[in-house]
Amino acid sequence: MSDQEDFASLLGEFERQRPTAAQREPKVGEKVSGRIVSIQGDSVFVDLGAKTEGIVDIEELTGEDGALEVQVGDSIEIAVSGKDEASGALLLGARHAHATHGSAGLRQAYEEQQPVEGVVSGVTKGGLEVEISGARAFCPASQIDIRYVEDLQEFIGQKLAFRITKIESGRKLNLVVSRRSLLEEEQRLRAVETRAQLQEGAVLSGRVSSLKPFGAFIDLGGIEGMVHVSELAFGRVEHPQELLTLGQQVEVMVLGIEQTDNPRQPERIALSIRALEQDPWLDAVTDYPVGSQVEGVVSRLQPFGAFVELAPGVDGLVHISELGAGRRIGHPQEVVSVGDRVQARVLSVDTDKHRIGLSLNADQPLQAGESGQRGDRSTSAAYSPGKPSFGTLGDLLKESMKKSQ
Repeated sequence: MSDQEDFASLLGEFERQRPTAAQREPKVGEKVSGRIVSIQGDSVFVDLGAKTEGIVDIEELTGEDGALEVQVGDSIEIAVSGKDEASGALLLGARHAHATHGSAGLRQAYEEQQPVEGVVSGVTKGGLEVEISGARAFCPASQIDIRYVEDLQEFIGQKLAFRITKIESGRKLNLVVSRRSLLEEEQRLRAVETRAQLQEGAVLSGRVSSLKPFGAFIDLGGIEGMVHVSELAFGRVEHPQELLTLGQQVEVMVLGIEQTDNPRQPERIALSIRALEQDPWLDAVTDYPVGSQVEGVVSRLQPFGAFVELAPGVDGLVHISELGAGRRIGHPQEVVSVGDRVQARVLSVDTDKHRIGLSLNADQPLQAGESGQRGDRSTSAAYSPGKPSFGTLGDLLKESMKKSQ
């Protein structure tokens, strides 16, 4: 090897091991990896390598229970939100805002599109008034959150991060700011992470973001999915608000993912909470054996019979012929009403079809072969209305003949 080749080899090795001064600095929104080297007060310091340090607001790494989720020595991956010009450290995490000082600091933050901290001081026409580094700023109502906010008063007194979208000079600086742009940026970053986990059958954690009569929308982390009302529980649910509240943390299973042509919502995600619960019908045979007495609540009425909820997700059917204790009736409402608590006898159980046949004629003994016959009638697919009982009519004719003799 010549001296020239040897020198070139050594130089290449040196450059590989030594970070170059020309190394590109990460931009706002880009993700960086590093190791936590110190935790001081409200700040977590991260070694990003190449003699670069990052600072994370401690709230960014704190769980909902208030406990810090990391410790010194842990490696983390997080997005860049700005730069502290005084120290040269990168500001990391969506909650970290740039500390500005005077008009010069505000102009720099505007030019570099760095987040700034401000305190909401009042509600004004069309939005909020915000105090930022001694300057008065205006945040339009549409820019305070991703979703529509009905009452802006809830933000008064809060210290929040904003991005300056417009700056005008004069005797005083006039600023227009947006919080929504930062939230959308954070949402996009979280969506990338969520999509990496998104597949049918995956179990994810999310937060209830909206409740509608037809289902609940769940924020999975930058992406929303929907739990249809039928997938909330095995029991009958009239409205999601019976089981869920806004902001509640839930676990869901991904049932399906449908791609769309909408760039703002590129996929429709079907979710289920019920899929993570045990099917109550698995133990129906042992819990409700044929011939046993059970108790339940009348949940709904149909012309052919009354449905009785025995347990959440387990309904039995009392066929109309099993309601009148031998007396012919025209409709179940002649005997029972929705909400009534009743005692019934189990006639048949079909776990595959999720059907249980019941009778309110509990005083009549169960005859041989009756469970099969009554089971077929009371749990048939059509739930056909029962026919008149000719045995009972015969008894009446006999009584009439005896009286005429």
